[in-house]
Amino acid sequence: MRDSTHADFLERWANIVKNSPREKWEPMLNEFINSQYQMHEDFIRKLLKTKNGKKKIINIYKIKNLKGYAILK
Repeated sequence: MRDSTHADFLERWANIVKNSPREKWEPMLNEFINSQYQMHEDFIRKLLKTKNGKKKIINIYKIKNLKGYAILK
């Protein structure tokens, strides 16, 4: 585990999910997941603007079929 605050957070979150109706915690989880997708998209766009960014993305994700990735064309 990273540290005690992370462990405490996970324990609190588990209690919320376990003891609360889905309607309460589901929007919080959706917001978190959506923010993770957004941060990933932002990272890819920033990386594409760097020198050899396209090549770095291809190597990181081991992309073989560039036709399947419009952003890399």
